[in-house]
Amino acid sequence: MARQPNLGSSLLLFATTFALAGCYNGPSVNGSFSRTYTVSGPIRLELSNASGDADITEGAAGTVSIHAEVRASGFGFENPQKRLDDIVSDPPIEQRGDTIRIGKDFSRMRNVSITYKIQVPHETEVDASVASGAQNIRGLRGPVKVRSASGSINVEKIDRDIQLFTASGSISAENVGGDVQVSSASGNVTIANIKGDARVHVVSGVVRISQPGGRVDGSTTSGEVEIQGAANDVTAHSVSGRVYVQGNPGTQGYWNLRTASGGVQISVPPSASFHLSAEAVSGEIRTDVPIVVEEQGKHSLRARMGSDGGRVEVRTVSGEIRVSGT
Repeated sequence: MARQPNLGSSLLLFATTFALAGCYNGPSVNGSFSRTYTVSGPIRLELSNASGDADITEGAAGTVSIHAEVRASGFGFENPQKRLDDIVSDPPIEQRGDTIRIGKDFSRMRNVSITYKIQVPHETEVDASVASGAQNIRGLRGPVKVRSASGSINVEKIDRDIQLFTASGSISAENVGGDVQVSSASGNVTIANIKGDARVHVVSGVVRISQPGGRVDGSTTSGEVEIQGAANDVTAHSVSGRVYVQGNPGTQGYWNLRTASGGVQISVPPSASFHLSAEAVSGEIRTDVPIVVEEQGKHSLRARMGSDGGRVEVRTVSGEIRVSGT
């Protein structure tokens, strides 16, 4: 899996770029605009928005349809109505070949909020950046890349890889045909039904991954990590929170499970075969499945389940380690 970029520095630069555009003062006025563009073949959609939700879904082949609700505000000598009229009559959209760009002219977006509803052909790649607002993307080929300073991100039914980054807000991704890469400074992350690898890193929040098709790397500083249906390599780390993994490491899998403060629970089927190495600095180690003990101490255990298989290494500083059956 690729090395994760630094979330803090990239989102700080992103949020600073939009800082002035997202400040509202004084009364506001509202308007809207709609535009339709003809395209052919696979396209790329680039969206930049200071404030406002974005909903991007599959529509008719060969057509990009954009509807926007606009709110402009200002104070002093500013004229919000003039700014609104300017945006409605000349929307911040351009088409260049197979690329549609929305909202690239930041100078026009000061004290403006735009909510977009966009329909694109299935064969669409998306690169979206929103400073404040929810983003929903569904039913596309992808790949999809989303950045947010503040707001939830929801992605569903994407054929290819997705990359999601947020400073504050929940993230969910479901039914993805490729790899999933997620970084969040603050917010819960839920990933379900993906065919590729999942790499999820959260500073503060819960990580939940179910039915991954490939390898899993999930970590959080404050919160729990829960993985269900694991069938390949798993790395699950939490500084403060529980780690739970359900699945089967198989004959070649390697599970590396760590937590400083919190318990670790592993749930495996009766047919599982693996070598277990567990250490609980301050806590018990319990097994509710048949194992062959190779070496055991007060706070450590080396054992195997079945005849052969993968490796499971578990360590907790403060908390219980438990291996149970499904």
